[in-house]
Amino acid sequence: MTLAMKRLLPLAASFGLGLAAHAAVPLTANKVQEAFGSVEGALVVMDVQSGESFIFNQTVATRPLPPCSTFKIWNSLIGIEEGIIRDPDAPFWQWDGETRFLPAWNQDQTWRTAFKASCVPAFQDLARRIGPERMQSWLDRFGYGNRDQAGRPDAFWLPRGGENTILITAESEAALTAKLLRGELPVAPSSLARLKDVMKLETTSRGTLFGKTGSGLRKADGDVDYDLGWLSGFLEHRGQTYAYACVVLGPGLYSPDARRIAEAVFKESGML
Repeated sequence: MTLAMKRLLPLAASFGLGLAAHAAVPLTANKVQEAFGSVEGALVVMDVQSGESFIFNQTVATRPLPPCSTFKIWNSLIGIEEGIIRDPDAPFWQWDGETRFLPAWNQDQTWRTAFKASCVPAFQDLARRIGPERMQSWLDRFGYGNRDQAGRPDAFWLPRGGENTILITAESEAALTAKLLRGELPVAPSSLARLKDVMKLETTSRGTLFGKTGSGLRKADGDVDYDLGWLSGFLEHRGQTYAYACVVLGPGLYSPDARRIAEAVFKESGML
């Protein structure tokens, strides 16, 4: 497995904010390596204010991949900005009566319950309500991945056999989250506040973890290449905020593995 750490110059300087330098992201390569073990994957953690980054396994961190259900973060944000999503606990999606493999999907959803259950049909419905033209406009404004809906306007983030997806790297995902948290994307602060409310995963005496998981099969030439798991979001710790993206690749690996590894890194490092 390739192992790399990269420190970037503070991004704040390029925006003329005159911020003083911050301490490095409080992670070490050894702790991250221990958490990943023999699992192939990457972890990117960025100090939102200073722009300093820690990157584990840059080869994987810079590989374009389908975002899977982590795109629900951005799909939700677009839905809020377009006035489709308002109250997290208001009706969001009415079950269509089709029985799907996850019982939690076979019921009416609020935005909060749909986000927690990662209810694919609910967010496909949201994408249809947004529409491909408005969706493309937001992908361009965000600079999200390769900005390609791949001819699948209600499923372009989901890997399926023989079909293309939008692609994004873990490094780009963390950087885009950092831009969102710095107020550099064209969204209202109230939209971000609602998103944070729904994204909260865990709070300890050390910090609060926000994120969204994603799982899928990566396809190559019509055959299964490897399985794919994500956890993407941000962490608040002692007055600092860190954007992150964790991805794992390999047979039988899914989002719970990415979450397990990311949480282990943050807890062992005293950040969560």
